[in-house]
Amino acid sequence: MPRGSRIDIDGSLHHVIARGIERRKIFDDDEDHYSFIKNLGVILRQTETVCYAWSLIPNHFHLLLKTGPTPISTVLQKLLTGHAIRYNRRHKRHGHLFQNRYKSILCQADAYLLELVRYIHLNPLRAGLVDGIEQLERYPFCGHGVITGEYAQPWQQAEEVLLYFDEAIDSARRKYKEFVSEGAAQGRRQGLTGGGLVRSAGGWEAVKKLTKFLKPDILFLVHEHLLFKI
Repeated sequence: MPRGSRIDIDGSLHHVIARGIERRKIFDDDEDHYSFIKNLGVILRQTETVCYAWSLIPNHFHLLLKTGPTPISTVLQKLLTGHAIRYNRRHKRHGHLFQNRYKSILCQADAYLLELVRYIHLNPLRAGLVDGIEQLERYPFCGHGVITGEYAQPWQQAEEVLLYFDEAIDSARRKYKEFVSEGAAQGRRQGLTGGGLVRSAGGWEAVKKLTKFLKPDILFLVHEHLLFKI
């Protein structure tokens, strides 16, 4: 049976996951990482695609993207093909680098965006690539440190994420750090790969915990969003 076409419209939010074939590495060293990041930035600017979160793990990567006028399939084709060509040339290998098609999950926005930002940015910690939440802030192959102000990536929409927490930048960063730290304490989360916010976030108790970090106007937006999803 042929695969169904992906749902994609301008402004849609996608959690993208791409894995190495047979779970093999797609990043061997820093040069592989930085080459991928540089190309990602170029493609996002060219296609007017917004990136809220990202993390690179040795054998896969996560991106949280909002599409612009260019379809997500075109964005990912450019990104994966370019990385595979450079990786194969540099490491003197041949054949496919990535496993099947990338996985793109169309997501609900608003509060679910924050859950996914946290989930994606905690991946290096859960994979054992850093020893703790403070090291995660300094990990250069993940967007967490961009949001906390540790380093800059002009193509990542850190400011838009922080506005969910507060309009004052210092307060917003503090609340964001608390939000991520609480997620780290919860351990590995399941179900953040699609579906409704209430189900995927772990039920109403999880949603209540989430809203304590948000500004009052965002709280209204979240509650209104959820009422139409029950």
